[in-house]
Amino acid sequence: MKQTSSTQGVPEVSAVPRHIAIIMDGNGRWATRRFLPRVAGHAKGVERVRDVVEKCVERGVEYLTLFAFSSENWRRPAEEVSVLMRLFMTALEREVTKMHVNSIRLKVVGDLSRFDPKLQEMIANAERRTAGNTRLTVNVCANYGGRWDVMQAVGKMVAAHPGAAEFSEEQLAPHLALAFAPEPDLFIRTGGEQRISNFMLWQLAYTEMYFTETYWPDFDGAALDEAIVSYQQRERRFGRTSAQLITTKKAS
Repeated sequence: MKQTSSTQGVPEVSAVPRHIAIIMDGNGRWATRRFLPRVAGHAKGVERVRDVVEKCVERGVEYLTLFAFSSENWRRPAEEVSVLMRLFMTALEREVTKMHVNSIRLKVVGDLSRFDPKLQEMIANAERRTAGNTRLTVNVCANYGGRWDVMQAVGKMVAAHPGAAEFSEEQLAPHLALAFAPEPDLFIRTGGEQRISNFMLWQLAYTEMYFTETYWPDFDGAALDEAIVSYQQRERRFGRTSAQLITTKKAS
């Protein structure tokens, strides 16, 4: 399905975001405040993913993209990285069957070559098993970075058009890692930080931003609803004026 780029056309706007992207921040700080090891926060964060996925299904969201592990997260202590990998594998073992039963599709997006071969195989099996599901697509960004995404897309585009001296957005877009999904309508970052941290740099061009102090392990259905309500109060102009929006609404 060809998606509308927000810089090339005006995407359809609905009351409920079609696509929500989330940086799940604050797991470690949540644990530290409770005098627990940081890894306890990551484990609790995995449980919260399940809750938010269920809420997105209930609310009619079509795509949910979660920033699970960035290309910069390899800089963290080796023990913490190891725990994160184990949690990823455990989550795949426990959740894929439930996702499949509930017609949820799983996509893992990023440079997976650095992961253990067993984890790569688990990811491939999970994607194959859920490929035909249509109720909600959950994209887990792992060893992903926005600059990596643009660069790998440029490389593929150049290879697909040998000898070309000029390129267009339409030629690049199909090679982006999330080309199968519409651009996010709503971006959420938990944990109090207000930056996008190399996440979906291309795709967030016209996305509505929502930042909350709530740590990810505490981000429940009510918190998600607050974010959606904030989104519904935004005026999504895509370069147009407010007067144009009023005219368009009257015409429809």
